[in-house]
Amino acid sequence: MDSPQHITLLEVRDYECDMQGIVNNAVYQNYLEHARHTFIKSKGLDFADITRDGIHLVVMRAEVDYKLPLKSGMTVRVESQCEPISKFKSKFTQSIFIDNTNQLSAQAVFIIASISATGRPAVYKDVQKLFN
Repeated sequence: MDSPQHITLLEVRDYECDMQGIVNNAVYQNYLEHARHTFIKSKGLDFADITRDGIHLVVMRAEVDYKLPLKSGMTVRVESQCEPISKFKSKFTQSIFIDNTNQLSAQAVFIIASISATGRPAVYKDVQKLFN
């Protein structure tokens, strides 16, 4: 990934780990979603306000490649970038690093669609703010 547009720091919590003592794979999606929401907020936008305005930003595709396990107490750094695909779709590229070692734990790509409450494609007027 080129230099990230946004960085989110998170601490791995005990209850996010499975019986093997590592973060369950599904939890990575929570980390990545939280990072996308803080990314949106850092651009002066609010996910809840966008939804109240009748625009739903939904995941169309999620692709996660796991590289190294995460364990309780680790601090992780989620680096995020966003680029346009079309007037209705955006691509988030995200990487999770173990913060103190800079080791890559996971890489992800999410395709996000902008739709109306009825499920039809809808143009979000402020989407360009995400790409700067």
